[in-house]
Amino acid sequence: MKKFVNGKAIDMTAEEINEHEEAQTSAKASNKIFDDEKQAKADLRASAKAKLVAGEALTQEEADTIVL
Repeated sequence: MKKFVNGKAIDMTAEEINEHEEAQTSAKASNKIFDDEKQAKADLRASAKAKLVAGEALTQEEADTIVL
């Protein structure tokens, strides 16, 4: 791998490559967690909406998602 320093491409050391790969892995894990939480919230809102339309009782968690 190469990195740019002062406009010049320089080979990265093994340590720098490992740090880069660890940072990439960490970023991917963080993005996965964020996406999972976002989907869970969307699913909860959809469930609350469906229950409201059907006239069913909401759970407290579903009720908390409703913004009036």
